[in-house]
Amino acid sequence: MSEIGETKFDQIVERLLAGGVDFIVVGGLAAAAHGSARATLDVDIVYARTRQNIRKLVSALGPLQPYLRGAPPGLPFKFDERTVRLGLNFTLQTRLGWLDLLGEVAGGGDFFRLLPFSEQMEVFGGVCRVVTLEKLIQLKRAAGRPKDLEALAELQALLEERRRLE
Repeated sequence: MSEIGETKFDQIVERLLAGGVDFIVVGGLAAAAHGSARATLDVDIVYARTRQNIRKLVSALGPLQPYLRGAPPGLPFKFDERTVRLGLNFTLQTRLGWLDLLGEVAGGGDFFRLLPFSEQMEVFGGVCRVVTLEKLIQLKRAAGRPKDLEALAELQALLEERRRLE
């Protein structure tokens, strides 16, 4: 399993895209796609919870040996379609690093509610859906964690600069 700071963001995104998974990038990677200089340790995505998409998700990520991040070794966790259908949000460690699979996100809802607030962007050489900067700011506010609140000033400055240039 990858250790802290070793997440291979490009390979995770590439694997999701190659697997045809319907997802939207949120969190720190979305902030970076919009120009943030803050570091992030994981990939956060909101995934469509349709049967077909869950099948694609499990197929794409299964070979990475996903396991619950922070859980003691040896727990009977099996990353399969049934587990994903019965769960919602998963914080995982994989062979490529840390990945948060979110069935829904505070302030944004599920994939289909968040879809109108996303845009196609290039992320590590692949084109995928990324939450808009405006919506990302709302999501960070809704999450309310100290690290999210700390990021708001920079994200707001990026948004103001973008609007000034338009």
